[in-house]
Amino acid sequence: MSNLQEIEPEDELWERWHCVVDKGQTPVRVDKYLTEHMAGTSRNRIQNAADAGNVLVNGKAVTSNYKVKPNDTVQVLLDHEPHDFTIKPENIPLNIVYEDDDILVVNKPAGLVVHPGHGNYEHTLLNALAYYFGDQLDMNNPNIGLVHRIDKDTSGLLLIAKTPSAKTNLGMQFFDHTTERTYNALVWGTFSEESGTIEGALARDNRDRTIYRVWDIEDNPNAKEAVTHWRVLERFMYVTLVECRLETGRTHQIRVHMKHIGHPLFSDEKYGGTEIIKGLPTQKYKQYIQNCFALCPRQALHAKTLGFTHPTTGQRMFFDSQWPDDMSNLIEKWRNYVPNSLG
Repeated sequence: MSNLQEIEPEDELWERWHCVVDKGQTPVRVDKYLTEHMAGTSRNRIQNAADAGNVLVNGKAVTSNYKVKPNDTVQVLLDHEPHDFTIKPENIPLNIVYEDDDILVVNKPAGLVVHPGHGNYEHTLLNALAYYFGDQLDMNNPNIGLVHRIDKDTSGLLLIAKTPSAKTNLGMQFFDHTTERTYNALVWGTFSEESGTIEGALARDNRDRTIYRVWDIEDNPNAKEAVTHWRVLERFMYVTLVECRLETGRTHQIRVHMKHIGHPLFSDEKYGGTEIIKGLPTQKYKQYIQNCFALCPRQALHAKTLGFTHPTTGQRMFFDSQWPDDMSNLIEKWRNYVPNSLG
């Protein structure tokens, strides 16, 4: 049995190991119990998994010093699928913005999963790339391919490396925060200032393991520092169009940070954006908001710009992209909104 792996979290968790404690078991710390029962796994890795909330007893996350009792159900979860996937070519249209011998920049539509994972074994961006490249590149080779990711229901620019050296170089640029990435987001509420910075370490929410939250590092030492810079682009009556510039690139970062300061992304179901947070207590207004949700039935977030240094030429590259129709129509609808005249 292989060791627990420490992998950048995604949206889902999968079961790595589980058991029901014997009826005759004497109380013992869960980290010690798992060390004895999970062959090839160190106690330190188990403690790290517990710190990350990935050790569950009877369905609830526990700390390393929890003492298991007879008939307890113990689970260890993973942040990645417990088996590999073979990426098969699929003829899925791609909006290619730029391509040369080393890199490819694609404008991903909302609704397209980036890579295979739990519940999405096919019909992903990597399947589309496998078809596009054909025999030229093997998308099952981990030394090429995606340099970064965006959520399924986020649209916008993504960078793909076509050679191992390009992936290494670009990966270091993302690690060193020398890339430039800006997102456009429509968020609930209005701002008293024109710009600001959100700093807050991110980790999974123990109450709902599919979402993230801002943590105090003392409360969760596994939370990862995250910094988002924002500025107002356009103000509407009850929502605001903002630009977000990422200093770090954590899972769901903009969505979590904006909720944290009281401005969840419009139509973001996971983070409270499908609730009517601002506006009028009228049936007409409620219907107006429902019509807006219907125009853009996903978080109103678009990865608009991408800047980096070309891994071979050293040239500084910069790309911009247009809003997709759903987000463009939503913003136009808010531009035309007049209170008490919702027709």
